[in-house]
Amino acid sequence: MATKVYFNNSCSICRFEINHYKKLENNLEWIDISTEKKSKKDTNKDAKELLRRLHTVKNNKVYSGVDAFIEMWLEIPRYSFLAKIIRKPVIYQVSWFLYEVFALILFYKNKNQLNKIERIK
Repeated sequence: MATKVYFNNSCSICRFEINHYKKLENNLEWIDISTEKKSKKDTNKDAKELLRRLHTVKNNKVYSGVDAFIEMWLEIPRYSFLAKIIRKPVIYQVSWFLYEVFALILFYKNKNQLNKIERIK
């Protein structure tokens, strides 16, 4: 079963980054939260949570934020080294903090999409 990556294709920054990963060798399934009806059900996250962070589902476990990036990078041979580095204790805490700050900025930039995602059943 492939790891699923739940991302916001309506966000230009998110789309740019994910499109980069899509071009690389991987077995990931890419799911756009702004159009995919099953996103909320698959992740058990509401629209605000989905818009706020990147999510992955691997072996029926949901990962969010930095942990989602780690799981995604583990599936991309070119980036697996990065996942291993980010897992290191001090690096993980710093990465987690930086991700949360950046993700919050993106959330407010894209907050107007929240109603659209909430309406998806």
